[in-house]
Amino acid sequence: MEVHRELGHGFLEAAYQEALALEFEIRGIPFEREVGLPIQYKGRKLATTYRADFVCFASVIVELKALATITGSEESQLINYLKASDHERGLLLNFGTPSLFWKRMVRSHKPPTSLSSPQSA
Repeated sequence: MEVHRELGHGFLEAAYQEALALEFEIRGIPFEREVGLPIQYKGRKLATTYRADFVCFASVIVELKALATITGSEESQLINYLKASDHERGLLLNFGTPSLFWKRMVRSHKPPTSLSSPQSA
């Protein structure tokens, strides 16, 4: 919130990323920047990787945007980052609007329960 309060909206994502890294340092928040997340396919690592903006506390993926509006596409991106990294928690921050938009996302590692389909009469 401090970064958005200081810079407002309208900058490119890179400016917010740099400012947020400084704010993390000021506040003593442990983080890694531009973290590569490998993708697995049938147990094999692909050459293609995702790159998360930040991983904080070695467990929370923080993804930044500077868009006029957030769509399901940006949310799906964070969900895929969580899957690829095996992390459970993520935070999507959008600095592109007059008020800071944020969304906390949690991925469960529990296997899905089977749903029975309704039987026709």
